[in-house]
Amino acid sequence: MSTLVKVCIVPMHWSLKRPILQGLYRYNINPSARIGFSWVYPNELTMDAGSRIGDFTVVVNLKTLVLGKHATIGRSNWITGFPIGKPSPHFAHQPNRRAELIIGDHSAITKNHHIDATNSIAIGSYTTIAGYQSQLLSHSIDLKLNRQSSEPITIGSYCFVGTNCIILGGSTLPDFSVLGALSLLNNSFDEPWTLYGGHPAKKIKQIDKDSAFFCRSIGFVE
Repeated sequence: MSTLVKVCIVPMHWSLKRPILQGLYRYNINPSARIGFSWVYPNELTMDAGSRIGDFTVVVNLKTLVLGKHATIGRSNWITGFPIGKPSPHFAHQPNRRAELIIGDHSAITKNHHIDATNSIAIGSYTTIAGYQSQLLSHSIDLKLNRQSSEPITIGSYCFVGTNCIILGGSTLPDFSVLGALSLLNNSFDEPWTLYGGHPAKKIKQIDKDSAFFCRSIGFVE
C-alpha cells in the first residue's frame, strides 16, 4: 500500500482507522484495542482485547507484531527491524530469522525506548519495560565474519526492566526477575526471583517472593 495512504490513515479517528486497517492490511484488531496517532505498519498485526499503542510511536520493517490482552506500548517508541523476504546480502545466512515483537498479556513498554526486532523479541506476561531510553538490540556486526548477524531476545513473565538499560541479541532474562537501571544484559540467565544488574549484568541478590509486583493479576500499576 502506498505511503500516501498510510499517511492519511494515521490521523484518522479510531472508529474509522480500525476498519480501514483491518480491511486494507488484514490486521486482527480486537474491538476494544486501540492505536493512537502513530505509524504502525508491520506485515502482520494482532492486538488482543484491551491492548493499546500510544501516540508518536513508529513500527516499521517488522513481519509480526503481537500484543496480548491489555498489553501496552506507550508513546514515542521506535520499533524497527530488517525486512523479511527482500533481496539483500544482510542476514542471508539466517533464512529462518523472524523479525517480530511478541508482547504477552498485561505487559507494558513505557515510552521513549528503541526496540530493534531484526530477530525475534519475546516478552512474557505481566512484564514492564520501565522508565525511558532502554535499547533492545537483536542485531549487530559479527566482527570475526565481517557480516550483519542477529539473535533473539527473550524476556520472561513478571519481569521488571529498569530505565536506560541495554539488552543485546542472544540475551535471556528469566521469569520473576529484575534488571536494574543502567544495566547491560548480554548473557542468558536462567535463575528466577533474582535481581540482575551492572555492566555487564550479573546476579546481585534474590528477590522477595512476597513482593506484590510479582503476584498481581492486573498489569496496571497504580
